[in-house]
Amino acid sequence: MEPAPDNAGVIAPPPLIHLAGILVGAGLDWLWPAPFAPGWAQLYLGPALFLAGLGLVAMVALAFRRAGTSIRTEKPTTALVTGGPFRYSRNPAYVALSLAYLGLALAIDSLWILLLWLPVLAVMHRGVIAREERYLEAKFGESYRHYRARVRRWL
Repeated sequence: MEPAPDNAGVIAPPPLIHLAGILVGAGLDWLWPAPFAPGWAQLYLGPALFLAGLGLVAMVALAFRRAGTSIRTEKPTTALVTGGPFRYSRNPAYVALSLAYLGLALAIDSLWILLLWLPVLAVMHRGVIAREERYLEAKFGESYRHYRARVRRWL
């Protein structure tokens, strides 16, 4: 019997889950265009959200690097990251991906991409976040339970 892998066993890398929603939405938008965003949202709000998401991803990557652990979900977590943006959210990388996703939906004015954000979040919750939470609790025990009690899942 092989030992269980030392990772959360997520169903797919989170950026790919978000990209799948974007690509399916873009395909639907190509077949049945569904514009929805006012011009100011396309020009200003969309790009601002997208850039905010990218900036937050950079902060998350830095927090992982400082803690000496990998940001990649298929690799073992060697440290519980609680600093930087993890002081405010247990999932700042997924908040960042959501900001970038929503910004892109607005910037390219695709209602389909926007609507597919909800299924993306459902897949993220069941296929990624719930699995990561079980993994982190099993690996870090009381330290993770204490962190989970004082920091919200999202914001």
